[in-house]
Amino acid sequence: MNQTRNFLLFAWLMLAVLIWQAWEQDHAPPPAAAPATAAAPASGPGASPAGLPPIPAPTAAPAVATPPGATAPAAVASTTPAAPPVELSNDVLRLRIDPRGASLIGADLLAYAQSEQRGSPPVRLLDDGAADLFVAESGIVSAGGHAPNHAAVYQVEGSAGKRLAAGTDAVSQSFLWTDPSGVQVRKTWTLHRGSYVIDLREEIRNGSTATWTGNDYRWLRRVPPIIKHTAGGSLTNPEAYAFVGAAWYSPEDKYETRALTKFETPLDKIVTGGWMAMVQHYFLAAWIPDPKQPMKLSIASNSAGGETYYSIIAQGPGMSVPAGGSHVSDSRLYVGPALQDVLPHVAPGLQLTVDYGWFTLFAGPIFWLLSKLHLLIGNWGWAIVLLVLLIKLAMYKLSDAQYRSMAKMRALQPRLEALKERYGDDKQQFQMAMLELYKKEKVNPAGGCLPMLIQIPIFLALYRVLLYSVELRHAPWIGWIHSLSDADPYFVLPAIYLVVMFFTQRLSPTPGMDPMQKKMMQAMPLVFGVMFAFFPSGLVLYYVMNGSLGLLQQWWLMRKHGAPGAAPAKT
Repeated sequence: MNQTRNFLLFAWLMLAVLIWQAWEQDHAPPPAAAPATAAAPASGPGASPAGLPPIPAPTAAPAVATPPGATAPAAVASTTPAAPPVELSNDVLRLRIDPRGASLIGADLLAYAQSEQRGSPPVRLLDDGAADLFVAESGIVSAGGHAPNHAAVYQVEGSAGKRLAAGTDAVSQSFLWTDPSGVQVRKTWTLHRGSYVIDLREEIRNGSTATWTGNDYRWLRRVPPIIKHTAGGSLTNPEAYAFVGAAWYSPEDKYETRALTKFETPLDKIVTGGWMAMVQHYFLAAWIPDPKQPMKLSIASNSAGGETYYSIIAQGPGMSVPAGGSHVSDSRLYVGPALQDVLPHVAPGLQLTVDYGWFTLFAGPIFWLLSKLHLLIGNWGWAIVLLVLLIKLAMYKLSDAQYRSMAKMRALQPRLEALKERYGDDKQQFQMAMLELYKKEKVNPAGGCLPMLIQIPIFLALYRVLLYSVELRHAPWIGWIHSLSDADPYFVLPAIYLVVMFFTQRLSPTPGMDPMQKKMMQAMPLVFGVMFAFFPSGLVLYYVMNGSLGLLQQWWLMRKHGAPGAAPAKT
């Protein structure tokens, strides 16, 4: 296998992967809605949880199994109009909390702009708008009815619109619900400086004359995200085929997922010491309950008004509070970017939400190395350049053998052309004569295969890293490259790569190649130049540097190990 065929193999393999990803997205079945088991939800956060499984009968024991035939007990939902949402913010998050349910209905990620344009507003991950609905809610139910579900109206305690003050490390906002029986529930949301983790404390005070029993639940509800259209279509838009759906983790079964398109398959799972999340490209929201308490996980989907709503729900264990007593339940909610150096410290296995698919085995180490280089240099673009240099150094010996073989084959090219003229259309005799010549001159035509085969998984893994790592989102390089995750605005890098590929072809020997293959090779620089015009500039930068260094290395080693090559004989 000569270098030209190696190159064609790699080129078509990469194209096949990209086309398969686009085909998978374009031909995926539309999200199917499960049969509704509750009233169809409205677009706002006060809607009933469509498909919410029956809440287990309240008991003092921490059981989460649902008795056969059990039905959800009624919960108290006040008809009093709720106050406007209140804001709570630290230096990285700005939250909107609705007093109806004390639910989180808005979250702006202050450090992440929607685009690389100056003045672009921050990414809004959570939103209660009909088209972008994505909310985090919680509630409590009780057999006696003395409990606030996620639609109950809470009273805002203290001043509203709190921000993290200078010199402080945390800021909180509390909400109070009171039942005529004397039962009170206070929810307190707390933000810490520099953190995307939000603490939620639910305190139940039983001021009635009887023992109170009930269960709490937490859930994430959303509609499918709106995918922005790009010039290259879904083929070059990772957001179009990135995973979107529910994810959960348990110490026993580890990381599991369910795409929105597969929500019709039910989920009934009891987990202790895990978490549940809704994941999308670059960002996620994850409920992390008390690791000592079991939770029952389920999913549901429901259609209303032409929109489909998807939920992942966690039911807590039964709680029992004697008259005059109290009960405190703590949980955490992560709302933010999928930062791979942060997520492992938030909850076990949470970093697995950054899913590189088939290439995780290679992509994980590549991202680790790239992040270390970024710490050293402080620029992701230059970190990519240095990564190419390190890979080239590591593969220098293999490349030396590859180009030594190519130099010998290039020197033999006039003799091969002469053999081709001698045997004409007798391809079998030509192949036998060519192999005999290789044997006589001690040339291994497969000498260039191994370096190419080793680089293929590296290239594809880096492709996934560049497209799925939020750390490189909108990261600038130099000059005109303001975002490594977006296409080169002036097509400079794709043009450079086209030129590099053209000269690489000129140096590559083509013994025995038929006219059709030669035409394909001549078209490849143009094909890749046009295709890379729509690819993220960080990926194109890698290929430009890799191709340029490869071209320089090929030119030098071919001069070192053999003649630069006489012009092939004319046919």
